Amino acid sequence: MLVTLVDDSIPFNGSTPAYQPLGGAEKAFASLPAALARRGHVVRAFNRAPHSMGIDNVSWVNWEGRKPPITEVLIAYRKPALLEFTRAVGGRVLWVSGNAAYLGTQAATDMLLRTNARLVFSGEAQRKTYKANDKVKTFTVPLAVRDEYRNAGPMEAKGRAPVAIVTSHPKHGIDWLINTWITRIKPRVADAELHLYSATFRKAEVGSATLPDELKEVYAQVKAAASSGVVIKSPGGDVDMVQNYRRARVHLYPGSEHDLLCSTLLESQAVGVPAVGRPLGAVEEQIDVGESGFLGVNDVEFAEHAIRLMTDEAAFDKASTEARSNARSRSWDTVAGEFEFAFR
Repeated sequence: MLVTLVDDSIPFNGSTPAYQPLGGAEKAFASLPAALARRGHVVRAFNRAPHSMGIDNVSWVNWEGRKPPITEVLIAYRKPALLEFTRAVGGRVLWVSGNAAYLGTQAATDMLLRTNARLVFSGEAQRKTYKANDKVKTFTVPLAVRDEYRNAGPMEAKGRAPVAIVTSHPKHGIDWLINTWITRIKPRVADAELHLYSATFRKAEVGSATLPDELKEVYAQVKAAASSGVVIKSPGGDVDMVQNYRRARVHLYPGSEHDLLCSTLLESQAVGVPAVGRPLGAVEEQIDVGESGFLGVNDVEFAEHAIRLMTDEAAFDKASTEARSNARSRSWDTVAGEFEFAFR
């Protein structure tokens, strides 16, 4: 089938994730087209990438390029207005990213019904934010991880000072995590470090960007925690992040009710990093609780799980093995196959 995907957010294409950091939503859009092409579809992806080019049998077309007059399947990303990007003779799909409450407006509902579009969600936590309409068909297709993570080499965390990582947005519980680290974790694991991956904080640290007022307080808290082993790191592309994950003992994920993808949890686990999170947002969907990761409903439970994974070799080995097995079992080819149910 001729499949057209469209997104009008930021510049990237199918090769960008390997070498540049991208958000989970953008990385998902970058990953699906090639997987659909491997299933025999003719695939075009339109977005804000500066140049049009072919990547992995997908035609990535610049937003200013010639729009096709027709397609068999149209997959619009996030915005209902994109469902009218071109005429679709087969089916239209709106692939939802983040909170779906915006689809409850009359304008969005009218667009979905007028185009007879199906909705695809990435998880149940996300799906629950949508006020269902019986006339709109919905599907849930969980995300997968890219091959850089699924093919990662063995862990290198042993024999090193224990490193915990955090990849959450600065507004998603980082203040709570830093306090828990300082008061409950670091005192019992004296040589531990907490590596906080944040492009926003790293740019502020080197003076290349000014922080918004809403982040200044938590940034000051993070900087003050340097004496407790908290280190600000720059996020990297998949190739670099694989190596960072291989040297980590645990992925600490404070979580947020607004974080409905938690995609980096999948990536780190595929490499072999066990997770400890709070039961917020999509965290519970992305870990096998009690096997590849653990939940802490309060700071005491959270810290105990983190400390055990950083100090108990047997506990780390077991959870690491489960994490790799579980997260690697699902590929983007699997996602593409399930996506077909939404447009066939």
